[in-house]
Amino acid sequence: MARITVPEIKSRKVAQGDSPVVMLTAYDAPGARIADSAGVDIILIGDSMAMVVLGHPDTIHVTMEQMVTHVAAVASTKPNALIVADMPWLSYHLDDADTVRNASKLIRAGAEAVKLEGGQSRLRCIDALMSAEIPVMGHLGLTPQSINRIGGYKVQAKDDDAAKLLIDDAKSLSSAGCFAIVLEAVPKRVAEEVTRAIPIPTIGIGAGSHCDGQVLVFHDLLGLSDRVPKFVRRYANLADDAIKGVSNWAADVRAGVFPSDEESYN
Repeated sequence: MARITVPEIKSRKVAQGDSPVVMLTAYDAPGARIADSAGVDIILIGDSMAMVVLGHPDTIHVTMEQMVTHVAAVASTKPNALIVADMPWLSYHLDDADTVRNASKLIRAGAEAVKLEGGQSRLRCIDALMSAEIPVMGHLGLTPQSINRIGGYKVQAKDDDAAKLLIDDAKSLSSAGCFAIVLEAVPKRVAEEVTRAIPIPTIGIGAGSHCDGQVLVFHDLLGLSDRVPKFVRRYANLADDAIKGVSNWAADVRAGVFPSDEESYN
């Protein structure tokens, strides 16, 4: 199976007959192997790691050093899927040199592109990254790194003015050179309008079925996290299976039946 590239993803539009883009987060080698073996197009090392792996209440607590470590773990599996890494909070907010320096750390760790949040206010960041030959994925709608300003995890672009601004932002990101845009927590009609308005693929998460692709968090999809947002459909309940397995092992240890002779060195 050929490796998936940025130009290939950039050309994918459902309206022209292409198949939808499938993107899933992964944060370590086992997760990356599962995602790639299942045939996803993009593995995203998301700053959602802060919540589902590190136990923080939001995404802004994950550090650049942590992102680099987990990108390297995913990249070590050499997946066919495109590897995209989130730029964490404050890694692209200060100046262009700092933005490129931080993105280069993710690329050197094994990412093939980076993702950052925000609209027209990020155009200078995107231009600097493009000048450094670093592909960029955009992220609009609910931007979790702005959670303190937004005031919670709320659906965005619910009125006409906000929807128009979102469409304008998407057009600006596309013109700036982004190869795809994540749309998070926006009404499906607005996501449909954005998808029609730009030549690059939209990847939805809580944005309805009219996007050019979909993304979910690994732990949400497989039932490994406690949270179940409205936009999540669980396709497995691995936490239940894991608890059962560990409980059975603990019972065998306490009963003196593990390890057996076959599981011991003689």
